[in-house]
Amino acid sequence: MSLDEKGVRNIANLARLAISNEDISEYQRHLNNIIGFVEQMNKVQTEQVQPMAHPQDLPQRLREDKVLETDQHERFQRIAPKVEAGLYLVPQVIE
Repeated sequence: MSLDEKGVRNIANLARLAISNEDISEYQRHLNNIIGFVEQMNKVQTEQVQPMAHPQDLPQRLREDKVLETDQHERFQRIAPKVEAGLYLVPQVIE
């Protein structure tokens, strides 16, 4: 599949991009290169490949799970316009 000038203009319109007439051919070339690369990748046989969560099989460096800030919940609730049962009340915006 390759894009023609009309396809490039349509994509630019959907993306809300203003492309000058002089730049259309350059965008067309770049987009066709991307599409060609995706088509090339689609030809690779991956049926026997197990999905990976991350491309590198490394353990995560985890930090210690401890509280670093003081609880200021009551302080913030005192200055809130409306509070009920520990929850902030806001005006209804959706009916």
